[in-house]
Amino acid sequence: MTAPTPRAILEYGLSSGNVGLVQLLGLCPLLAVSNNAVNALGLGLATVLALTATNTAVAGIRRLTRRDVRIPAFILVIAAVVTSIELAMRAWLPALHAVLGLFIPLIVTNCALMGRAEAFASRHDPARAALDGFATGLGFLWVLLALGAVRELAGEGSLFAGAGHLLGLPGLELVAAGYPGFVPAVLPIGAFLALAGLVALRQGWRLRRAGAGA
Repeated sequence: MTAPTPRAILEYGLSSGNVGLVQLLGLCPLLAVSNNAVNALGLGLATVLALTATNTAVAGIRRLTRRDVRIPAFILVIAAVVTSIELAMRAWLPALHAVLGLFIPLIVTNCALMGRAEAFASRHDPARAALDGFATGLGFLWVLLALGAVRELAGEGSLFAGAGHLLGLPGLELVAAGYPGFVPAVLPIGAFLALAGLVALRQGWRLRRAGAGA
């Protein structure tokens, strides 16, 4: 089997195999946490770190794990990594940890982690596995951040509001004075509509590319 190139790995994770926009995995955090850009950024970065670390670890133990126990072993690795991330966030970013709450440990249940561990990391070397985890996580992050930014801008007329308190980055905060707000954008229905819009935009872009190349 020919090993994929770094460019192919990045393209798959960011675009053609995007877990949030194409495979529609991890929809629970994708829809629930994307009510604003700060929450989206926090959970997205945690997911990038979790995917990169678990892929690397799984690739490192792939020759030591018997086929009949590999799935429990992968689950153990994923749980250990996510627990470590949660403890670190609780220690260093307590305000953000309090806001995200249950969605941090629920990264364990994100199908993207187990999917990439089984489909890619268990079949390739640690370097390629780490790149695949990073690309997959980055693809999830940009979709999550796009949803959060669109919903926050439409719903509250702000962007990265609370970044100073939650992330220690006050320079990111942008607020439009006098904006009346559009409440449905930050409600659950807004998440579904925003995701549907992104999916439709991607499909339209693919169809235009296919038409141009015909």
